[in-house]
Amino acid sequence: MTDVNFRPLHDRVVVRRVESEEKTAGGIIIPDTAKEKPSEGEIVAVGSGARDDSGSIIQMDVKVGDRILFGKWSGTEIKLNGEDLLIMKESDIMGVVG
Repeated sequence: MTDVNFRPLHDRVVVRRVESEEKTAGGIIIPDTAKEKPSEGEIVAVGSGARDDSGSIIQMDVKVGDRILFGKWSGTEIKLNGEDLLIMKESDIMGVVG
């Protein structure tokens, strides 16, 4: 894992996509051109949290190292230190994989 020298603001997280399986359950190999981008990733950086109407910080429900599921079109793709990452809001995250 590379060290990310980037801290997202507020309720945003930086996510590294986790590669999906290259075979189906039946053993069919999926070519690169037919693969979809994975919608599972690992959080590599988190912001401090959003602020409510009174100005108090609402703590994030996720932390660095969590494996998460997110929507197919979630986030903004960036390249940081030569690595492809996503920046997204915490609300774009569907859940944490146990």
